[in-house]
Amino acid sequence: MNLNILHNNTQKFISDNITTDISKILFKGTSFPNVTTQEIVSQIEAKKRSQHKLPIWFTTENIYYPNKLNIEQTSSEITAKYKSELIEGNSIIDLTGGFGIDCYYFSKRFKSVTHCEINQELSKIVTHNYQHLKTTNIMTVANDGIEYLQKNKSAYDWIYIDPSRRNDIKGKVFLLDDCLPNVPENLSSLFKHSDNILIKVSPILDITSAINELSFVKEIRVVAVNNEVKELLFILEKGYLEGVKIKTVNILKSATQFFEFEFNSLNTVNFSLPKKYLYEPNAAILKSGGFTQVANQLNIGKLHQHSHLYSSDELIDFPGRKFEIKHHISFDKKQLKKLIHNKKANITTRNFPQTVAQIRKKTGIKDGGQQYLFFTTDLNNKHIILICEKV
Repeated sequence: MNLNILHNNTQKFISDNITTDISKILFKGTSFPNVTTQEIVSQIEAKKRSQHKLPIWFTTENIYYPNKLNIEQTSSEITAKYKSELIEGNSIIDLTGGFGIDCYYFSKRFKSVTHCEINQELSKIVTHNYQHLKTTNIMTVANDGIEYLQKNKSAYDWIYIDPSRRNDIKGKVFLLDDCLPNVPENLSSLFKHSDNILIKVSPILDITSAINELSFVKEIRVVAVNNEVKELLFILEKGYLEGVKIKTVNILKSATQFFEFEFNSLNTVNFSLPKKYLYEPNAAILKSGGFTQVANQLNIGKLHQHSHLYSSDELIDFPGRKFEIKHHISFDKKQLKKLIHNKKANITTRNFPQTVAQIRKKTGIKDGGQQYLFFTTDLNNKHIILICEKV
């Protein structure tokens, strides 16, 4: 950690060049004493990535930034605040503290917070930043969180852990056993220090596999921001053996969408042909796997077992996108072209043999406009096109 970066002139240069082309700075170079051009560029890149993701850090003076990868991997303020509102108590320990966003928000809900970070340089940076953020109830520990917990023998109201996926794991789907630290392997040890554990994992983790790997899973939160799944949160309570509740949330600019159901709940689903209105679940519901539950709870028809699109005669409040179906046609290119305005439309495929790119190439339909086309399969296994307008 180079404290010379915090000098007023250096900080002003960083702030003044947030939107400057980095290549120009590297080519021209800088002339600050005891600070290299590469260090300046690293601060600019990391601060720029924080502008919308971490607005409190961005607007606070004398914040020291780690490399941009740390910024990319950290929780956003939106998701950190959401997590903090799920739990509270006297004490919490974060075993994988990182850049410290989650701990900052936990400090609003707990009397004392312990931030563990194995990277000593990053731990120094976090300690410095907490001082400038005027946060006084967080203790930083530059050590492996699991090791620290086992040595200090303290008890906490909550343990928080954000295991990272190992770099040698290939493919999109992975298990908790593929992460560091290995939570399933250390779970019995963790429960010696707290009755409550909150685990944050990447949205590409398989939910069912994670439930099978863990013990005492009480609740799972699927968290999306602007219809992009950001985090999966597993809430564990020592001794809990009842049903697992899955709660989905999609945090939008104007509203927040919620939907919840019991994991593995058996639901009969009513399949139907397209009616007047069409519904597309938000990304959090799609990740949760609650496809039959959403149809059952909201009393709407599902177009096909694998299409994950729904329909009804009456418009309902739905946790996702809502459309009015204007035309319902078979997969016919000539008929489709007659119904498209200005050769522009927004295209979505659900359970359909062709990709959006292939459809655009074959039909010549460009992106944009007020019409929304859903290429899908109905309950009779027929390929259909639903021409819609957004509600």
